[in-house]
Amino acid sequence: MNRMKMSVLASGSTGNSTYLETEQGSLLIDVGLSCKRTEEALNSLGTSLKNVDAILITHEHSDHIKGLKVISKKYGIPVYANEKTWQRIESKDIQVASDRKFHFNPLEEKELLGMDVQSFNVSHDAIDPQFYTFMQNDKKLSIITDTGYVSDQMKGIIKDSDCFVFESNHDVDMLRMCRYPWMTKQRILSDVGHVSNEDAAHAMHDVITDRTKRIYLSHLSLDNNMKELAKMSVEQILNHYDIDTDNDITISNTDKAIPTKIYQI
Repeated sequence: MNRMKMSVLASGSTGNSTYLETEQGSLLIDVGLSCKRTEEALNSLGTSLKNVDAILITHEHSDHIKGLKVISKKYGIPVYANEKTWQRIESKDIQVASDRKFHFNPLEEKELLGMDVQSFNVSHDAIDPQFYTFMQNDKKLSIITDTGYVSDQMKGIIKDSDCFVFESNHDVDMLRMCRYPWMTKQRILSDVGHVSNEDAAHAMHDVITDRTKRIYLSHLSLDNNMKELAKMSVEQILNHYDIDTDNDITISNTDKAIPTKIYQI
């Protein structure tokens, strides 16, 4: 049976990219690493940018499109983003050849590489941010990061996934005590900022079902979170809801520079 395979190549404020593979080909969700670092990450998994068939962009922030200009020019990979995001990308002097530029607008569904892919909006301070769910052979992967909160609509779309890449950005107490300017703290804590460990865990509780087997904690703040703290905070809340994180669901960390091992969904 055709099974999706994935790896979070990198996740955090310095760059975000996720690799997804099927028997029909492979794609990247965001290219927030440089072309060189993206190639190195893929090489460590035994593949290459030459084998990537598509790139899906979530929004125009630099930690999600840093490598787009060079990768697009060098490899000519088809790139998908929504109309408003394309406008912002091009305003940053990032040009993609017209025959390699495709629109994937919010709440739209497309078939890519044998997968049914749906886009959905999130609440973040970009022009029109969106993330994606991927379904194939009754298996479902949902990626949701860079959101200030998880709405009922988002939950309805991502619920019942076998695997999640889920934002767990910051510990609220660490953020409040850090040296960030107050305006920056307000932005992160706002509805268009980033989800905290605790809020992420409560949202996870609403979308986890018996089929859910793995959750990757992503976009951890370098200054206001720690892998061990994020994992402990999420597990404690899920355990409170009688979700067994020792036997039923694996909570996995991601890294700003080291790809996660290939996981077959």
